[in-house]
Amino acid sequence: MNAGNTLRTLILACLALLLPALAMAAEPARKLANTDCVMCHAKPPADIEAKGGKHKTAVGCQDCHEGHPPTVKHPIPQCSKCHEGKPHYKLDKCLGCHKNPHMPKVISFGRDITDPCLTCHSQQIAQLKEFRSKHSALTCSYCHDVHGKIPNCTQCHKSHSADIVQADCKKCHKAHQPKNVVYGNDTNSKFCAACHKKAYDLLVASKAKHRALLCVTCHQTKHKTVPKCQDCHGIPHPAGILAKFPRCGECHGIAHDLNNWTVPGKPAAKPVAEPKKEEKKHPKKK
Repeated sequence: MNAGNTLRTLILACLALLLPALAMAAEPARKLANTDCVMCHAKPPADIEAKGGKHKTAVGCQDCHEGHPPTVKHPIPQCSKCHEGKPHYKLDKCLGCHKNPHMPKVISFGRDITDPCLTCHSQQIAQLKEFRSKHSALTCSYCHDVHGKIPNCTQCHKSHSADIVQADCKKCHKAHQPKNVVYGNDTNSKFCAACHKKAYDLLVASKAKHRALLCVTCHQTKHKTVPKCQDCHGIPHPAGILAKFPRCGECHGIAHDLNNWTVPGKPAAKPVAEPKKEEKKHPKKK
């Protein structure tokens, strides 16, 4: 084979390789689909499928990643492309909380985070400051180490009594103001008995009508509310008795043991009826 034939063969071979490539380049690029992304990137689609939020239901891969290298130099967009102007986007770095953009609502923290939480949860910090307690000294992430997590009170606190369970705590206590004890008017007296056992035991042993009442009947709505007897009983006795015994406790025991008249050092004993005087008979005439 002479040199001319060899050169011609080489040229034809190069053309055979180049022409299909040139033809492909001339065609418009096929638009990528989510199914194309999965072939190389298995984890992000799996994360989105599991806990993607609106990233699963409202957008696809190409809505955020507009192209692929080398066609596009920076395929990873800024969060502000879609999430601009929201109140909690005052923070400098979105990924400080949203560590995985494919699972944006799975947010975990260290143990000493507070300030970022305040951009959304201002009401909670206001309660912690107004109603001071040991909770006020804690960081938000001490309890809420994962966003949206509400821990059980019993993780840190012992129950007041064996028959009070985790679900009962919130009937009296609010996590961000635990010492501001507020309860409903149907609260079971067993909750009160856990701390006020002496008063409860006196009440259930009493034979007075108070025995049939719930604790909250008298101690309404707010803890440490102590009503006046007159709030329910008005003026129960004639003016003469009230003039001599102006305070209810001078005759009655405490409200939990109302008819106890004889406890030493307590209210005066129940008055005893005076003996009848003997009538003097008129002397008989002699």
